[in-house]
Amino acid sequence: MGQANGIVAVTGASGRLGGRLAVRLAAEGARQRLVVRDPARAPRLGGGNLPRSQVVVAERYDDRAAMRRAFEGVRTVFLVSGREEPRRLEQHRVAVDAAVVAGVERIVYTSFVGAAEDAVFTFARDHWHTEQYIRASGLRWTFLRDNVYHHALTTWVGPDDVIRGPAGDGRVASVSHDDVADVATAVLLDERRRAHDGRTYELTGPQSLTLDEVAEALSRLAGRTIRYEPESLEQAYASRAGHAVDPVVLEGWVTSYAAIAAGELADVSDDVARLVGRPARGFEAWLDDYPDQWAHLVRR
Repeated sequence: MGQANGIVAVTGASGRLGGRLAVRLAAEGARQRLVVRDPARAPRLGGGNLPRSQVVVAERYDDRAAMRRAFEGVRTVFLVSGREEPRRLEQHRVAVDAAVVAGVERIVYTSFVGAAEDAVFTFARDHWHTEQYIRASGLRWTFLRDNVYHHALTTWVGPDDVIRGPAGDGRVASVSHDDVADVATAVLLDERRRAHDGRTYELTGPQSLTLDEVAEALSRLAGRTIRYEPESLEQAYASRAGHAVDPVVLEGWVTSYAAIAAGELADVSDDVARLVGRPARGFEAWLDDYPDQWAHLVRR
């Protein structure tokens, strides 16, 4: 694996994915610029043989001036998709435009499996439109289409120990943040060959689980029964009606389950194994490795 040529801007560097990527790039001696909302939360990469990293504050992707400053002098941008909200697509477009104006050559973008104009999961449509915008930008690009993260599945358990949603008996091939970070590291550092330009990778775990199976795995660890209760679409919207969120966000919540029912999140890919040289980590193995990530289920 060769070192990256030029500075890599890592957006979302204080988050679960960006932070892991920053540590990995630092360990490989890559030059980085960490783009964060809060500099106090930026990963600490100094000391030992780790290189110094720049930290730049950009509170929102749609802050054109801040994003352009963040990308000045950068060759490659790792663009973590923005928060799921009504204006996310617009924010992505501003970030891409800022990269073009700043003279960036390449974007590696975290998309979502099954991204399509007509995807059941409404936010996967945003990802598809973002991909098209990047394709048209003239920048070199690579898309990492991630499945649902393992960690996210632990947050779907309600306070009554029930996972509710219109997923039917569909399956989800969830993936770990670590595996995505490892793939991103391999892609970003393999710059000289340009082997990943124009490539789209589907990043999944090694198996596809129903939500009944997810609940069973969580039950074994939590020491009590966690179960999955299928809902109809109408029931799903009704059971979430009390949340003070934008209707666009609510629709995204519900359609993420509907996408599972439709089979859009079920396919298992070998892209993680091919790109990092080891098997992807399954959901139960991840639970064993990261007990702190589901400790909230034990403390109830």
